[in-house]
Amino acid sequence: MKVLESAENYLEAILMVREEKGVVRAIDIVNKLGFSKPSVSVAMKNLEVNEFITRDGDGFIKLTESGEEIARMIYERHNLLTSLFVKLGVSEETAREDACKIEHDLSEETFECIKKAYTDIK
Repeated sequence: MKVLESAENYLEAILMVREEKGVVRAIDIVNKLGFSKPSVSVAMKNLEVNEFITRDGDGFIKLTESGEEIARMIYERHNLLTSLFVKLGVSEETAREDACKIEHDLSEETFECIKKAYTDIK
């Protein structure tokens, strides 16, 4: 199933916040992404409806199995592409920005080839 880029960004942010803080609330996503509270609220509702996250009565957000899978895939792509670009001489900031732009659009085949090539040159 193809997931919208915006949903992938939110899922990745949830994963990152969880790794940083242990727990995730909507305000953490607001702070992480710099989006408005209403925008994040709508996005969380959509992710919940599509069964990528769950929210408990205290407002804590948890990734479902499918949400976790997507988040980890995007996070891996982001980290590997950023590292590759830095290794090629791109500044850290530009590397992160560029990785974010293309991490969603690469085919699985292309990413796997990049990953293999990167591993070979490490």
